[in-house]
Amino acid sequence: MAPSTTLKWITGGLELFLAIPVLGGLIVVNSVYTVLFFMMIFHIVTLVLSVVNKEAYYGSILGIVTSVVGWIPFVGWLMHLLSGIFLMVTAAQQDRNSYDDYRY
Repeated sequence: MAPSTTLKWITGGLELFLAIPVLGGLIVVNSVYTVLFFMMIFHIVTLVLSVVNKEAYYGSILGIVTSVVGWIPFVGWLMHLLSGIFLMVTAAQQDRNSYDDYRY
């Protein structure tokens, strides 16, 4: 499994965790929004690795946008949910494609 795929699983899981309605909002607010900054760094690293490996990177771009607008209450929840779903789908597609390489 490529490092970019692993990071997609991790960032997708963290985005879905932050999409839990009350808990995610409390974590973001109580961290004084530094969680959004660290998530943006993770998404940028994932984006760079995905581009280098020529993989789909739309989930990482959506994650960066989410980190920028994640402080807006309902918009942030929706963006965390969408970026988490897109990252997980992209990671799952990448895993499926890597298994196709080993078929004879």
